[in-house]
Amino acid sequence: MKVDKQTRLSYNQKAKEIVDQMTLEERVYLMSGNMTMEDLIEEITKGKHYNETPYEAGGNERLGVPAMKFVDGPRGSVAGTGQSTCFPVPMSRGASFDKDLEERIGKAIGKEIRAVGGNLFGGVCINLPRNPGWGRSQETYGEESFHLGVMGSALTKGVQSENVIACVKHYAFNSMENARFKVNVKADKRTEREVYLSHFKDTIDAGAASVMSAYNKYQGQHCGHSDYLLNQVLKDEWDFDGFVISDFVWGVLDSVEAANGGMDIEMHLTQHFGDKLLEAVKNGQVNENKINDAAVRIVRTLLAFSEADDKKYGMDLIGSKDHIALALEAAEKSMTLMKNENKTLPFSKSETKKIAIVGKLGNKENIGDHGSSNVYPQYVVTPLEGVKNMVPHSEVIFDDGQDLERAKALASSVDAVVFVVGFNHDDEGEYIVNDQDQDVTAIGGTSDSLGGDRKVSLGLHADEIELIKVVGTVNENSAAVLIGGNMIMIEEWKNDVSAILMAFYPGMEGGTAIAKTLFGEVNPGGKLPFVVPTDEKHLPQIDWEAEEITYGYYHGYTKFEKEGIEPSLPYGYGLSYTTFDISNAAFEVSGEGILARCDVTNTGELEGDEVVQMYVGFSQSQIDRPVKVLRGFERINLLPGETKTVEISCPIEKIKWFNPETNTWELEDIDYDVYIGDSSADKDLIRGNVNLLAKR
Repeated sequence: MKVDKQTRLSYNQKAKEIVDQMTLEERVYLMSGNMTMEDLIEEITKGKHYNETPYEAGGNERLGVPAMKFVDGPRGSVAGTGQSTCFPVPMSRGASFDKDLEERIGKAIGKEIRAVGGNLFGGVCINLPRNPGWGRSQETYGEESFHLGVMGSALTKGVQSENVIACVKHYAFNSMENARFKVNVKADKRTEREVYLSHFKDTIDAGAASVMSAYNKYQGQHCGHSDYLLNQVLKDEWDFDGFVISDFVWGVLDSVEAANGGMDIEMHLTQHFGDKLLEAVKNGQVNENKINDAAVRIVRTLLAFSEADDKKYGMDLIGSKDHIALALEAAEKSMTLMKNENKTLPFSKSETKKIAIVGKLGNKENIGDHGSSNVYPQYVVTPLEGVKNMVPHSEVIFDDGQDLERAKALASSVDAVVFVVGFNHDDEGEYIVNDQDQDVTAIGGTSDSLGGDRKVSLGLHADEIELIKVVGTVNENSAAVLIGGNMIMIEEWKNDVSAILMAFYPGMEGGTAIAKTLFGEVNPGGKLPFVVPTDEKHLPQIDWEAEEITYGYYHGYTKFEKEGIEPSLPYGYGLSYTTFDISNAAFEVSGEGILARCDVTNTGELEGDEVVQMYVGFSQSQIDRPVKVLRGFERINLLPGETKTVEISCPIEKIKWFNPETNTWELEDIDYDVYIGDSSADKDLIRGNVNLLAKR
């Protein structure tokens, strides 16, 4: 049975009857994690990794209410002892622009969570990176709010199809890592609603049953205490029927403020709820109705999901062949070809007898940061292993690139060179203080060098830039494979290498996907889920240690287009080993949406995927609006010579602007520009226009 909102609300009366039978102590107990600080310390001392088993909260055995059992994400189930499927990070999956794929990944993760005994997935991360240096941006899908909403909704639907609660995080404005516990974010009302909250609403509309609050403050109030965000917007305006949980340990700082502000469950330790919240109710600081509302939300949600089916999920599902194949498919579909001069790629298997893998990341198991999203798979295929497996009869030589003269000599002696460069968990990710990390020690790092925001530069490390500039031109069959969780600057070295492939953090089968792409078994079809600038100064500037910051309306490609800045590569860009032609574009208003239609023909000699993108523009607007915004996309596969007609529909609701004076979404009576093509660049788009009001 599908647990949609209607199903959950059908449990409302039963939940109220159960809650009415509870003592005040039992109702308050529902609102807290079942772990103590002593439990956490014991877990660590026993050598267990974070969230190795589901973290429980609440529950009431006497009245048959199951506990909430939290499992973190988002690149797979964090729980488990070394066999979970590790998918590519969401930023990688965002590059696939494949909604169906993301929903299937959600189903697989849901099954693995059920198998380890969990019932909630805390891994639908849809925060918007205002600047790509944000350390945890690998956990989200890209810079575009609409895209975040579509992909997050797909993951939500997939997870919940296996009757696991999908928890959307971190609500809201969480786009800085090092300062996340102290920073106060400010934004005007249009920026708030149109840019930073709209994708959260999309996932709520898609049926998400849980939301996790953020650590940071918004407009001076901690997000976990925010009556405006949690009560007024989420629960009242958006009619959210599920429950809100705090981020862990520091997500609730005051029992009274949090409970009155709309927090339903303090996770994962009981520090400010429990006895402190009970006392606050008894002395009148928190109205008992707040406790009752939270209790009903928790009980009805947990009952709806726990009673939806009686299927058994065996441990054989965890890291199963089907799930690993899905992880490989996701990695393959995420590969994004940024440059391919003189058709350097794909390399020929028969002619490439000797190949060099250069760069210290070439032989690293590199699946992303080592924070709360870390997954523990049974194996990880490195780029070096992937290439060796792909061309077993060729000589594959690894060199870490530290000795430039040696690397030059090697590059001149082989048929092809692959530079594997970029980042790992020391460079970006959740900020973790851990001086026992062997990788940190190995590079001479300190306990505070693990993860966090990319504060120094958005480009490669200086030694990697020098490596490519010195060695890249030695061999014309040279390709750079970029590893990382968000945009990496390429200007300093892009002309010194023949091809550039963005691989992101591609998961446990990443090395296989990289090798299959380099040698043509996979035709890359990924698209950049961010803009690549020619100068970092063109991006919104951020003090990563700020205690207060204002988020502006424009960022990413909308900022570039508004300011007339030409990027190095546009949003939605990605090359293929074949060619496509987009023609016969037509635009119309159909029902409650704008419909864009076009024919796509594979004009090359290889099968390939194309991502058709629809944008809506506002050139006639009387208010300040972007030049255009993404409002639809479809990924299609085409055989050589094949033509398919693609239709993309954008709901009219997604064209409205938020009027801060009336506090409502409004539709302008103008002609709207509509574009269809294969990137956000004007040269890659066909333009038309429609008038919504005139034709309705």
